[in-house]
Amino acid sequence: MKRLSGKCFCGVVEYAVEDAFVYAANCHCSDCRRTTGSAFKPFAGIPREKLTLVKGSDGLLIYGNAENHDAHCGTCGSLLYSLVREARWVHVAMGTLVDAPAIRPTHHIFVGSKAPWHEITDDLPQYEGHKL
Repeated sequence: MKRLSGKCFCGVVEYAVEDAFVYAANCHCSDCRRTTGSAFKPFAGIPREKLTLVKGSDGLLIYGNAENHDAHCGTCGSLLYSLVREARWVHVAMGTLVDAPAIRPTHHIFVGSKAPWHEITDDLPQYEGHKL
């Protein structure tokens, strides 16, 4: 299986992840907007064991608890991934990938709370909350 590399803005934290993402989406919820400073967060989901921290694990800033949290670089603040679903899955922030993954976002979620100044202009399906 092909491995992809990813890192934060300053390079203190680096990770490797299998190019075996199960799903990918663009999340427009207010939490994702605030943590990224952007209109939405493109993310790709994968079982937790398929992501490995290569460098800088002691430099992570964890926001949340052991089973559900956002992992940021403690130096530059980049959001690298979110641990979700009782810590079984990781949502990799696609903007931190150095290598291009095979997957692309297939839908938009939480468009019911999207930024009012942002217009979605693609033809991907849109869901008010989580995709069912």
